[in-house]
Amino acid sequence: LWVLLVAGSNGWFNYRHQADVCHAYQIVAAHGVPDDHIIVMMYDDIAYNVENPTPGKIINHPNGTDVYHGVPKDYVCGSVRPDIFLQVLKGEKVDGAFGSGKTLNSGANDNIFVYFADHGAKGLVAFGENTLKAVELNDAIKEMYAAKKYNKMVFYVEACESGSMFKGLLPADVNVFATTASNDTTSSYACYFDKARKTFLGDVYSIKWLEDSDKENIEKETLEQQYTVVKKETNTSMVCQFGDMDISKMPVGTFQGPKPTIGLPHPTHPPHYPPSWFSCGADAVPGPEVPVKILQNNIVNAATAEEAKEANEKYAELMKNRKFMESVVHDLIDVITNDVGLTNTIFTENVELTQFSCYYAAVDKFHDKCFNVGKNDYGLRMLNTFVNLCERNFDINDITDAIQAVCTHPHMYGIH
Repeated sequence: LWVLLVAGSNGWFNYRHQADVCHAYQIVAAHGVPDDHIIVMMYDDIAYNVENPTPGKIINHPNGTDVYHGVPKDYVCGSVRPDIFLQVLKGEKVDGAFGSGKTLNSGANDNIFVYFADHGAKGLVAFGENTLKAVELNDAIKEMYAAKKYNKMVFYVEACESGSMFKGLLPADVNVFATTASNDTTSSYACYFDKARKTFLGDVYSIKWLEDSDKENIEKETLEQQYTVVKKETNTSMVCQFGDMDISKMPVGTFQGPKPTIGLPHPTHPPHYPPSWFSCGADAVPGPEVPVKILQNNIVNAATAEEAKEANEKYAELMKNRKFMESVVHDLIDVITNDVGLTNTIFTENVELTQFSCYYAAVDKFHDKCFNVGKNDYGLRMLNTFVNLCERNFDINDITDAIQAVCTHPHMYGIH
């Protein structure tokens, strides 16, 4: 059994992605998967972040236990890249300059579990300062299948519109089973806002599978049973499954570790909190709205006038930056459509992505010229407009020319 755990994001707003991944490590390690068969990719900027009130500790549950201890740091910071991820996944040699050099040294008899948490958009997930495209991922899977790199492989993906990573792309006959936090057109959700840490500790779908694995006997529970629990309890987004459904009859432990454990200790309920506080979902917020919600909470929870003033300024700045990005994209679509009504439609429509090559060409140009979507999370929300343009058969050259013409602002960072 080989396990690959990836958090693609960075920054304190995105605390939850690395917390989810650290928690996943604790589960597979407790279930007997040795470190030399676990590969972790994460920025590693959370545990010792200046914002962290408990330096060196990361929690994934209110009042939870530390999940950071012992986590291998195979690929961190600038090495959290989609190209390195695909090399690791396919078991190719990775230059030691990028990290531990560990790759999935798997063969025809090995099972593989891949868990990924980050932001996403249609047909892609954010990954460090770049993106991993659905087509590239599925091509890699088919390549691995042909090269007999695994027996069975399972993907759990936490990201907005994560269903679009597999829908219509993952064949049912390559021994791969995948579940995703959302379908191909909706957001995934964050939960467990923590007042002391001023950020969300987890994501709903991830928390549901992680806490299910914590308490169930995963050597008996099947993937299908876990999927059903997670789907039922994740009332915020449409949890989906793809690929080879026969695999879903296998025990969770086949992919999360073969050794039975006694459940990790459950934090005791502090008396003065309402019960809803304890269930992830009550305070759930769509991924894209997390920075807004955090800053709004910081205004409400400010202890001094000074703190409130600072929180208000940060909030105003965030909203202004978002508006700036929206206006750039609006101008850009205007140039392409030359029709105000159509521009507004393209800004708001939500359709399924089928025109991959047009869309990816537009995304790459936008990422390069307008807003790096790895450095500006909010940029991912703008990509839907390119889905709509491509699905309406606008010419890709007109789209890229408009991007070239409209995006003349300098390089930006931090529009979340």
